[in-house]
Amino acid sequence: MEDRVGLFIDYQNVYMRARESFAATDGNHTDGQIDPLRLGQLLIARSPFSRKLTEVRVYRGQPDSTRDPKGYAACERQCNRWRRAGVTVVTRTLRYPADWPNSSSSDKPREKGIDVALAIDYAMMAVRSEFDVAILMSTDTDLKPALEVVSDQTKVRAEVAAWSTPGAHSRRLSIVGRQLWCHWLNADNYIAVADPTDYNRP
Repeated sequence: MEDRVGLFIDYQNVYMRARESFAATDGNHTDGQIDPLRLGQLLIARSPFSRKLTEVRVYRGQPDSTRDPKGYAACERQCNRWRRAGVTVVTRTLRYPADWPNSSSSDKPREKGIDVALAIDYAMMAVRSEFDVAILMSTDTDLKPALEVVSDQTKVRAEVAAWSTPGAHSRRLSIVGRQLWCHWLNADNYIAVADPTDYNRP
């Protein structure tokens, strides 16, 4: 019997780590973008086990429609493309500095609460046995408690995914005293799932 696999993606984290690993951080803003469904399909194709991808879930911050209409529109275009492909998208509005967009401020809009939403879904969906395998792609250590819950208190197999550079593996989530399987993804894997679309263009 095929194991049901759910993939949970911390999108901004995955995007930034891809830029650090495979592209110039000051390069085109599309560098680092990935297609979530293709990523899930790649993980299934590379697995030595009998598996089927039952859900891909993306978690990301979303610009405020009144404070950043252009950014909001680009985000909506990207998220709607994912939704049309069958991906579940969970968003929360970014938190803005009080003086934003004052040019003298070095602070930028930040994600708020999206990691909590991801952690709750990851743990609760495992408790409800909605998957046999739950793969989490992020390097955010705030998500470790969710991994611990799934690993220790459910029958779901908790796994993680992370980018791997030619010289060395990049960071990955782990739990002390436990062996979590990590799907290491190299530059060729990144190219296979990269999305060069400029969503700023209508």
